[in-house]
Amino acid sequence: MIELTPHLDATKRIPLYEQLYEYMKREMLQGHIRKGTRLPSIRALSRHLSISRNTVEAAYAQLVAEGYIESMPRQGFVVQEFTEECGANGSLQKTYEHSPPTDAIKPIYDFRYGNIDITHFPHKVWRACMNEAMDAPLDELLWYGERQGDRKLRQEIVRYLFQARGIHCSCEQVVIGAGIHQMTGLLCQLFSSETDLIAMENPSYDGIRAVFTNHRYRIVPISLEKDGLNITELEQREANIVYVTPSHQLPLGMVLPIGKRQRLLKWAEKIDGFIIEDDYDSEFRYEGKPIPALKALDTQERVIYIGTFSKVLTPAIRVCYMVLPVRLLETFRKKFSCYNQPVATIVQKALALFMERGHLERHIRKMRNVYAKKRQALIAAIDENFGPNAIIIGEKAGLHLLVRFPHVTDVSGFVERAKHEGISIYSAAKYWFDPTTSPLPYILLGFGGMSEHEIKEGVRLLRGLFDAETLF
Repeated sequence: MIELTPHLDATKRIPLYEQLYEYMKREMLQGHIRKGTRLPSIRALSRHLSISRNTVEAAYAQLVAEGYIESMPRQGFVVQEFTEECGANGSLQKTYEHSPPTDAIKPIYDFRYGNIDITHFPHKVWRACMNEAMDAPLDELLWYGERQGDRKLRQEIVRYLFQARGIHCSCEQVVIGAGIHQMTGLLCQLFSSETDLIAMENPSYDGIRAVFTNHRYRIVPISLEKDGLNITELEQREANIVYVTPSHQLPLGMVLPIGKRQRLLKWAEKIDGFIIEDDYDSEFRYEGKPIPALKALDTQERVIYIGTFSKVLTPAIRVCYMVLPVRLLETFRKKFSCYNQPVATIVQKALALFMERGHLERHIRKMRNVYAKKRQALIAAIDENFGPNAIIIGEKAGLHLLVRFPHVTDVSGFVERAKHEGISIYSAAKYWFDPTTSPLPYILLGFGGMSEHEIKEGVRLLRGLFDAETLF
């Protein structure tokens, strides 16, 4: 049984019963009150709305007469199906047979980027940390907590960043947030859309572009070279903030070399600008020596570092963090002095325990091996099924790679053909500022959420979509 809360105005010439009737009919026609819904009893609704029972009874009687509802024994008034025909009073009734939209057919093989391997999630350990977190003092557990996040968690993040990414910072610089979009939204409020101009890699993550756009920022696309961001082009533009993914460019996968990192830092210092470093999946590097984060090289407090637990643990906990330059701390605290911490206190405390006891490092080491095997399985499957007719890009790190099939010119058509066979693959065109200018027909294949067997079988079936005569 539902509650109804219409706005009824006794000062209007329209009787209250008719206002209630029109409201309920409209809500049913729009699908907000669904077929089979039990309505409140006449007594309950009259009490809830502080109107007479006669008013409710009259409204219900009209709805019954027109076939919208029916009075049923032991159930009360129940919403019915109705067809587009005239009701008892001659009014036109629209077809109503509301049901939730049918979910899209779940693919058999889903190469979606962003999916993670949930089979290796340390469920028992995480549950133990959550249970222990429940033992925290109630005045901590049942409150918003510190605005920048749980202090113990921030201290653990400081320790982790030093060990894993070479970053020196204090817990006072760390801010906990509920996902990168929410965190980037805070950054947008630290600057001004009227005076600040943001540069972004082209191609780059469309989700972050949307955040900047929604906050009315002007965005300047900067092209990429074989080794990452075109610094010369950036220096020639008027932007004073740049958003980059230097450890694993999204989506092309290159790593920004040390020389370009130093040039980027000098650019920020010279123009009194800032660099937003998104280090979204730096933990998963499979070849070459690890490169410290851009923030680790920042001696002039110009880099805003953003990290997340979505890829290394699970996106379900909705925890990310940023390290603010000291020069921005006072502005941040003034701007957001009235904001409360958005991440659940118990989740923060559980994550702090998880990190303090070394579970995170162990989990990352384990998953690095798991994902390395999946990556190799994907590369081998592509090579076995397509040989020289597939070019792999950006395979040295992360949870995805790009593939270019020289013989495929209609990427969207190829994606649709695969979908009909139960295989979800994804065009990378959306990462370009103008998708129509994507220079080559790239396909993005994420492998994090698939087993090695699924990866191999999915690629094999993908091969079957090609016409052998035109491909080889």
